[in-house]
Amino acid sequence: MLQLQFIRENKDRVIRGLEKRNLGKEAEELVNEALRLDEERRGAQAALDNTLAESNKLSKEIGSLFKSGEHQKANVLKEKTAALKTESKELNEKLNETVAALNEVLYRIPNIPHESVPPGTSDEDNIEVFRLGDIPQLEEGALPHWELAKKYDLIDFDLGSKITGAGFPVYKGKGARLQRALISYFLDKNREAGYFEYFLPYFVNEASGYGTGQLPDKEGQMYHIEKDDLYVIPTGEVPMINCYRDTIVQEDELPVKATTHTPCFRREAGSYGAHVRGLNRLHQFEKVEIIQITRPEDSYKALDEMVEHVKGILKELQLPYRILQLCGGDLGFTAAITFDFEVFSTAQDRWLEISSVSNCEDYQSNRLKLRFKNKEGKMTLCHALNGSSLAIPRVLAGILENYQDKDGIRIPDVLVPYTGFDRIS
Repeated sequence: MLQLQFIRENKDRVIRGLEKRNLGKEAEELVNEALRLDEERRGAQAALDNTLAESNKLSKEIGSLFKSGEHQKANVLKEKTAALKTESKELNEKLNETVAALNEVLYRIPNIPHESVPPGTSDEDNIEVFRLGDIPQLEEGALPHWELAKKYDLIDFDLGSKITGAGFPVYKGKGARLQRALISYFLDKNREAGYFEYFLPYFVNEASGYGTGQLPDKEGQMYHIEKDDLYVIPTGEVPMINCYRDTIVQEDELPVKATTHTPCFRREAGSYGAHVRGLNRLHQFEKVEIIQITRPEDSYKALDEMVEHVKGILKELQLPYRILQLCGGDLGFTAAITFDFEVFSTAQDRWLEISSVSNCEDYQSNRLKLRFKNKEGKMTLCHALNGSSLAIPRVLAGILENYQDKDGIRIPDVLVPYTGFDRIS
């Protein structure tokens, strides 16, 4: 969340940033409410501190009076301290209520966009900043991936629906091996780039959800186990960056670079239609995630590095792709800036998002209390970045569709050592 001091000192900038997210009048209302509650909190804290100081002062006087035998004066002061204790209890309750209300407002304020983020209201206003690869010319009768999956017995969507429900596919035979190959390949590429690998829990507690900003923003999109009050992870970013919650990182340990493979679970409420067919939109899917934790002055260099890293993977897979800079209206809740990678699905004649790389600056770190001590000895919030490297289903869909020919489906050369086969036929 945004730091209160930053909001106080940059009120107009914060409001303009939130307006770029199309919050309209709500932007100013949220900021004013946060500042009002902060003023109330500071007033309550000052009153409580004064009351406690007065109580401590009287307690010392009472001790001295009892020692000198002035019991009557001591008892009079004891009555005053009793009243001060009652007052301090009431002030403490008021302070706690104000802090809770303030945090509730702060949790509702998204990160403000970086100055380079373009204005816009939806994904139609995102700006293409890079494109690489020729879109292959498929032979007549080329099939979308869901038909290829059925033809070659790679993925069974009906069986997944029978076992669980729609959006939970079953990968079979060479389809399962291709998915496993992609996971291993992505993890190896990340390890070669200096990312430390984690194998993490698939369930997180409420504090972890708040730490990375999934709560309260995406509460309706996450599966919740009410009996245990646990959330099923929507992305590996959540448990991975929470490894560093309430942590003071040594400056010489920065940047922290980490990666993980996890299944991801999303309710995707309201998703329907032809654009979510097959692997395009799932409730459970595999993804390899990367994060970086950096000094504030290094985070945009790290962002460029992460973007180049994903570009390198897609270049090796020889898939046609483009990069979009997201506009203010399409930006994620915690992100200051985001670049989306999209692979072109030739058989569907549309672009499919396969990665998002974001810099959250100190927004997540403030929630996580993730800090480092700089050379001057000052405690400073880290910057946190995250990215998909990569989401498996749509990459797999892109391979099936773009690498198909009349004899079957070729496997990208870089994956053959991982699959053990070079063709599906």
